[in-house]
Amino acid sequence: MTVGRFLVFEGGEAAGKSTQAARLAERLRAVLTREPGGTAAGAAIRALLLDPDTPDLDDRAEALLMAADRAQHVAQVVRPALEAGRHVVSDRYVGSSLAYQGYGRGLPVDEVRRLSAWATRGLEPDLVVLLDVPAAVAADRAGARPDRLEAAGEAFHRRVAEGYRALAAADPGRWVVVDGCGAPDEVAARVWAAVADRLPDLAAVADGDSGGGAAGGEGAATDGSVGSAGAAGGGPGAPGAPAGGPGTDAPGAAGARAGHAKMAP
Repeated sequence: MTVGRFLVFEGGEAAGKSTQAARLAERLRAVLTREPGGTAAGAAIRALLLDPDTPDLDDRAEALLMAADRAQHVAQVVRPALEAGRHVVSDRYVGSSLAYQGYGRGLPVDEVRRLSAWATRGLEPDLVVLLDVPAAVAADRAGARPDRLEAAGEAFHRRVAEGYRALAAADPGRWVVVDGCGAPDEVAARVWAAVADRLPDLAAVADGDSGGGAAGGEGAATDGSVGSAGAAGGGPGAPGAPAGGPGTDAPGAAGARAGHAKMAP
């Protein structure tokens, strides 16, 4: 059985994840989805998590809600698509929980990791693309009405950014850092170069099928998820924070990952 590839975008608010996830999904003819909110149940969870009027939500409750969204997302959208041979591009995944609820909120990162592993039954992406933009650039791009997590404060966002850099440095075989500054076309070219470097077989097939670009095919995702040619509307999936740093490829960027998304039975 041919299993699809699973690619994830991570990064801070206004890093351009939604735009670049949509572009990559279109080029790969992949299912485009997001967290939180990739299912009907997830949309309800997303509304609760991001509503500025949600009062006094405990940090552990926040982490559990993120995990609940992820469990439904994987069960309903991601795993079925992969098992059907479809590629999947997600705007946020486990890295967001590690960065925001772990590093940002100060919960034990290993506990947050175990919670997500249980929620997903161990499903790991083939590639995580971290879009890196300086805090000042993210601030210039940000909307005028922040949601509950966007408004968590500068110190929180700084911890999240540091957490993202730590996650990428600790797993250079799975993560790649891409400079998110510049025009969308420029960033998309950097993203595609990173994908082609890490997953050359996938890139070769995509280019061979489409002559270097793809018209979006129909999406396999349903019930609140986002199809392959659509945008992951409504801003980034999980709460974000500006990720500063050098905006270059993570160590170990050369060489392809040979395996498919790791799926437990």
